[in-house]
Amino acid sequence: MSDEEIILSELPDDELVQQMHDDLYDGLKEEIEEGTRILLDRGWSPYEVLTQALVEGMRIVGEDFRDGILFVPEVLLSANAMKAGMNILRPLLVETGAPKQGKMVIGTVKGDIHDIGKNLVGMMMEGAGFEVIDLGINNPVENYLDAIEKHQPDIVGMSALLTTTMPYMKVVIDTLKEKGIRDDLIVLVGGAPLNEEFGKAVGADAYCRDAAVAVETAKELMKRKHNVSAAV
Repeated sequence: MSDEEIILSELPDDELVQQMHDDLYDGLKEEIEEGTRILLDRGWSPYEVLTQALVEGMRIVGEDFRDGILFVPEVLLSANAMKAGMNILRPLLVETGAPKQGKMVIGTVKGDIHDIGKNLVGMMMEGAGFEVIDLGINNPVENYLDAIEKHQPDIVGMSALLTTTMPYMKVVIDTLKEKGIRDDLIVLVGGAPLNEEFGKAVGADAYCRDAAVAVETAKELMKRKHNVSAAV
């Protein structure tokens, strides 16, 4: 039986979810929209569809991206397909008050207009159940401060692709320290020219070499943050 003949609405739930993982992997946007609607029509809660069909599918994509089996263009297709499913689920999730992993503000720093890596991180984070506020490119420190005040995020993500704009990350982190809010936030940095030493030098919580690592790191640090607040 060829792929063309798979009729999503005829598949039982478990096979449909499996098929959605495959469709996400292949970046098939319309199939993901259709699968999402079918599961909702069958009485699945938006949160179940999100976690079991979309997040789990993106986890597999993320692992293969990390292991060098998939590359950026393919992952962007998967992330776009996931976004199509998210667009259906988001208003429903808001209504049902589904649990969120956390909230992230992300942007490319001042002087830098590269955004593929940042967009990928944003989509993968959203796929992992985080709420993401994307500030776009070329952000001075004021943009980060405004967004932090307005959205009260758990995580601030900064991206740079030019060696000349990397030092601006330190400007942002030093300003957070001056304002006395640095310790309330998890700060993640990423971008091709960065490395772990740079991340430590500017005072970030972690350097993330790609979107899959960013998701794993964010989850890990959020867990620690919750454990600390529980212990206080």
